[in-house]
Order: sequence, then structure tokens, then C-alpha cells
Amino acid sequence: MNKENPFGSAHFNTIGTALKKEFGRRVIKLSLDGGFTCPNRDGTAGTGGCLFCSVDGSGSYAGTIRSQIDLLGRKWPEGVYIAYFQNHTNTYAPVSVLRRLWDEALSYPGVVGLAVATRPDCLPPEVLDLLSEYNQKTYLWVELGLQTCHETTAKAMNRCYENAIFERAMAQLTTRRMKAVIHLILGLPGESRQDMLDSAAYVSAYRPFGLKLHMLYVLKNTGLSDLYPEVFRMFDKEEYIDLVVDILERLPKEITIHRLTGDAPGEELIAPLWSRDKHAVLNGIQKEFKARDSFQGIYASPISSR
Repeated sequence: MNKENPFGSAHFNTIGTALKKEFGRRVIKLSLDGGFTCPNRDGTAGTGGCLFCSVDGSGSYAGTIRSQIDLLGRKWPEGVYIAYFQNHTNTYAPVSVLRRLWDEALSYPGVVGLAVATRPDCLPPEVLDLLSEYNQKTYLWVELGLQTCHETTAKAMNRCYENAIFERAMAQLTTRRMKAVIHLILGLPGESRQDMLDSAAYVSAYRPFGLKLHMLYVLKNTGLSDLYPEVFRMFDKEEYIDLVVDILERLPKEITIHRLTGDAPGEELIAPLWSRDKHAVLNGIQKEFKARDSFQGIYASPISSR
């Protein structure tokens, strides 16, 4: 086992560090709301959305590109930007609409790339062709919300697509040499610690460009709020930190880490209340790595890409 830590005090492969190496300066993500909806809300795939998702989707902090640049550019005036289409399903529109939005985003000074969050069942051939076109002319990654590899959990959470659809989407993105970032939620009702480790191993086998982890949280007016706390319990902070480090230790070193905690809007958050202190969670992860004298990939298996 190679005990040499390639990440220094960070202990894992942060996307911020990877982007700074790519562009030579700080890269700032602009969280954008492109005005999309979701096939799991409008009846195409389902209704009501995933049980953990609010009506606002994942874009509670998203805004327009101008407002985001005005806000963040003052803090990091030397930075450049990734236009991150975050809220709801950001390929769920005609190609003409997507092209207009992406061209507009890339027209702003300092915008050097695109990140597009979507569902794996919303990548029809014409959208894949469009993504391939932009992949040739800018820095691009595509985010897929898997959340879990366990079909029983996915069905209970009303995810409304099967793993085979995710696997097909990953194959298509890989064939077209596009970067993929996968989302996993830790703590979904009914899942054991081993189930969550298995989801991480399932994702690792694809050798994606990146991974996002965050704890399950319960928001007001979601399907989960009807089940908590009678049907399931939440992680405490120490349990969550321990599991995150276990996962990262087994994750291949080349996978960039885009998120290790969540950003629930405070006025909507029911539980866990400890998740409000994001810095405490991130500092706890660093302390646990240091206590173990460990780092991302120390126990990764040499699995070939799918």
C-alpha cells in the first residue's frame, strides 16, 4: 500500500485545486437558475419530484449570471468563472433554448467553462450532440444526480429512472470524452452504512471526473418531511464525518471532489441542524484524515474503467 499523501494538507483531490492547475488562477462557480423544470415534476417521468427535493429544486442560492458575477467578482476580482446551470434539470429543453443560454453565459468576460446539472434520462441524442459541440470549444462537465445505486431506495425516493439509464448515460458521455460529475446522498432512508459504501464503489468503477457527496437533509414541504422522524433517523455529525472519510479513502485519487456537505436554505431546514455549520463539518473531515494519517485513495482498489 502506497502511504504517500499526494494532496498535502487537503488530504483529498479538491475541484478548486484541480481548476487552479487548469487555469492558473482561482475559478469560481456561478450558480445559475436557467428557468428549467424537471420531468419528475411535470408528469413526463413522475410527479412531485424526488422526496428529498424542494419545489425550488437545488437552486435556492442560484441566480442570474450578472448578479452572481457582481456578487462574487468583488470578493475574488482576479478569478475566472464556470457558469454552473444548477437548478432542476438543465438539459430539459429544446436544443435552441440550451444553445441560447450557454452562448449567453460564455459571452460574459471571464467565463471559461460550463457545468450542466441534469438527470441521466434527459440526455437525448440531439442534446448529447450539442454538449459534444460545446465540449470541443470550452471547459465542460455534466453532472448526473444518481444519489444511490440501490434500486429499492431509488424507487422509494421517487427518483423515477432505473440504474440502466444512468449506465447508458455514462457510456454515452465516456464515448464522447465528456467529463461527468456524479451526485450521491448519504443517509437515505433504509440504507445501511455498507449500502452507502457500495454506492460509492459503484460510481468509482466508472472513474468519473468528479463526485459530489452530501448528507441527507429534510426540508419543509418535501416528501421526506412527512416521514421524519417517525420512519427514519438522521446521521449525527461524527457519524457523517467518519463515513465521508471512509468513502474518500476508497475512492481513486484522480476523481475530483466537488462537495462534501450540503447547503440547505436555513429557513426551510428541518434536520439535521448541525449541517448549518458547513465549516465545522469540513474541518471535522480534515481532522479525521489527519488523525488517521490518511488521504483519498489510500485504500482504492485498482479497478479498470467500465
